[in-house]
Amino acid sequence: MSTIMIVEDDPKITKLLQNQLEKYGYHAVNIEHFDRVMEVFAEVKPDLVLLDVNLPKYDGFYWCRQIRQVSNCPILFISARESKMDQVMALENGADDYITKPFDYDVVLAKIRSQLRRAYGMYAVQEGERTVEAAGLKLFPERMELVMHDRKVELSKKEALLLEALITQYPRVVSRERLLEKLWDEQFVDENTLNVYITRVRSKLKDLNLDGAIETVRGSGYRLRATWEDGR
Repeated sequence: MSTIMIVEDDPKITKLLQNQLEKYGYHAVNIEHFDRVMEVFAEVKPDLVLLDVNLPKYDGFYWCRQIRQVSNCPILFISARESKMDQVMALENGADDYITKPFDYDVVLAKIRSQLRRAYGMYAVQEGERTVEAAGLKLFPERMELVMHDRKVELSKKEALLLEALITQYPRVVSRERLLEKLWDEQFVDENTLNVYITRVRSKLKDLNLDGAIETVRGSGYRLRATWEDGR
């Protein structure tokens, strides 16, 4: 039975979410004291977190960052704040998805199932460390590390998935549709979300002195370019 931690300060929404989750066999844990989010997280070790933005004391972005320091479990924001900037901030702080209120409970459940499946089920990374490499650039998907010579950077889960797609297909172009499918399964997401992750991965590559390593192919998608080999 998967455990879902609900961090939501509206008692009515919390109760409805809890009832719906338990109806479908999940164990739902509600946060009652919003200064103890990390204490409860450590106690229950949830498989997934539902997190509101507007909360007492600290906002959801703060708690998302705190969770990401200790866990890679899926985090889904549920918020009445609809602006693109809020959605970008959620993703930048480590969230896996963002659902706006009012929401359909069936959609929430579908997104939860998808995230759990990707993190722990049929799409989860299998045991035994893998490496994906192209032109000396080496990705360790399970460690979420990218290495070039004696330098390395840490990645988020989705950054690692994006780079895995680009490195595996090197030097071919990977379509935007393929990247969206790989990163978010069957979920519907705004294509601007992919742009956010492309920007983040380019920044990580720049930290390895690999500026310009992801090329935008207009009308098609993206491809990895071994700029460090040809001096371009």
